[in-house]
Amino acid sequence: MKLNKIALIAILALGSIFTIEAQTRSPYSKFGFGLLNDNASSAQRAMGGVGYAMNSGRQINVMNPASYAAIDSLTFLFDMGLDMNMSWSSEYDANGDKVHGSNVGGGIDYITMQFPVTRYMGMSIGLLPYSTVGYSFGSEIANGSSAREGTGGINQLYAGLSVNPFKNAYIGANFGFLWGTIVNSAYGYTDSGATSLFERVMKVRDFNMQFGIQYAIDFSKQDRMVIGAVYSPAKKLHGKTWGSYYDIDQDTKADSIGITSLKDAFSLPETWGGGISYQHKGFMVEADYTYQPWSKAKSGAIENNGEIVYEQAEYSDRWKASLGFQYRPKSRGSYFELVNYRLGAYYNHGYVKSQGNNICDYGITLGFGLPVPKNKTMINLGFEYMRREANPNPLITEDYFNITLGVNFNEMWFWKNKIR
Repeated sequence: MKLNKIALIAILALGSIFTIEAQTRSPYSKFGFGLLNDNASSAQRAMGGVGYAMNSGRQINVMNPASYAAIDSLTFLFDMGLDMNMSWSSEYDANGDKVHGSNVGGGIDYITMQFPVTRYMGMSIGLLPYSTVGYSFGSEIANGSSAREGTGGINQLYAGLSVNPFKNAYIGANFGFLWGTIVNSAYGYTDSGATSLFERVMKVRDFNMQFGIQYAIDFSKQDRMVIGAVYSPAKKLHGKTWGSYYDIDQDTKADSIGITSLKDAFSLPETWGGGISYQHKGFMVEADYTYQPWSKAKSGAIENNGEIVYEQAEYSDRWKASLGFQYRPKSRGSYFELVNYRLGAYYNHGYVKSQGNNICDYGITLGFGLPVPKNKTMINLGFEYMRREANPNPLITEDYFNITLGVNFNEMWFWKNKIR
């Protein structure tokens, strides 16, 4: 076995013990299930997050499980992504003064792999974040002050299968297991020195599914168009949620209150996604659109005997439009002629509201697919600028600079050398 294959197995074994915990710091993540993830790889994020119509077989595309069958019958793919983000926020306080803040976060973004099952069938498994929660802020209240903190998120372990039933047609599905814990904490500090804490905990344990289809049209050997679509059905969310009250000064804890099954009070909406891509020689462009009717989803609330209430999230329909470009000058040539140059942009109309305002974000992306010499492995480096704010009242404005790094191992594991 080659040394690089042994290293790949070691990385995979090490990565499997981690829970995906890419850190985020945004007060907007306190609403609903936190900030949602769209399953985009580092290469796809550098193209604005497109992927519904990607069908190369050289990059793992979890966004559309139909793409798995496009893998070469001799190839094994392993992709691991890291993310680092820096953010700057600003808002106006009660006195009308502008207040600024900054944060740094990051961590493992995803771990995925893909391999052929037969000549016309491919499979992928991996670990991805479904949502992330992370915030900390405070305010003044009568006779004291309060602080809010949130941590956790929902992870997704998936296995996907795709078939190529006839030329240029691909059908696939992802079967996922969702798990994770979200903790939202409210601290109360009185002028007399007493401190209390109320926690709302949500523990998710559930399954989900995603279906995808792609169809390619070859106009010539150098021109190809791919149309792709995905669908995830709406579902009741399984797990449980509860609240706990602490009197920190007396070191006492009340019994958990309001224990509620998520199935009766929380749900996820259906997801529709579609995209179209066009490739001419080394140039590719893709446009994607995602829609989720979150206004139909359920979201419960917990209160402590009417004294402390965690406000019920107000949902709105989410939609996202993305556009991405990729260009590779030549298939053979100098190193910089083999680099994949990427550019993208997106606009995301978020699924939660704050004080009646929709939370939206938009950004531009830039990236490079750097080939490893004498190897099919690709190092994907991406840069992203994003702004998040509420609309029509901006409330808190957040500016992000994200750096993503993905290593896409491409190995011919199933090649059998002939004995001479």
